[in-house]
Amino acid sequence: MEKLRGFEVAKGFESAGINMPVRKTKYSAGYDIEAAEDVVIPSFKKGDKPILVKTGLKAYMQDDEVLFLYNRSSNPKKKGLILSNSVGVVDKDYYGNADNDGHIMFAFYNIKEEDIEIKKGETIGQAVFQKYLVTDDDCADGVRTGGFGSTNK
Repeated sequence: MEKLRGFEVAKGFESAGINMPVRKTKYSAGYDIEAAEDVVIPSFKKGDKPILVKTGLKAYMQDDEVLFLYNRSSNPKKKGLILSNSVGVVDKDYYGNADNDGHIMFAFYNIKEEDIEIKKGETIGQAVFQKYLVTDDDCADGVRTGGFGSTNK
């Protein structure tokens, strides 16, 4: 069977008991993604960098597809967690990169006054595969050479 799109366990997490993402209902767009380990997201202070929450997953897809990472709808109200980049973008060529094997992570800020603990196996967000289009004059021919945040390097 040809692999079209899906998730795999990223290198270094083979023995970590990572659950594959699932859609909970027939018409859900998103696959629920879990945290790969316990992590504390401290209350935000000016100058703080976002906390990267590991998933232990990587994703493969077709040439004209992208994987979008969205926050859980309940996270901001219940836990005070917001994504630092609003929506994460995982490109096809992120999969298997030399830096981190394409390991997917969610970048969170905590806007509550108290620290928030995320437990391993807790759902932290959703991942949605999507087709995309390019312009008539598109001539992108660059090759990814790294992992997280490496597009402009």
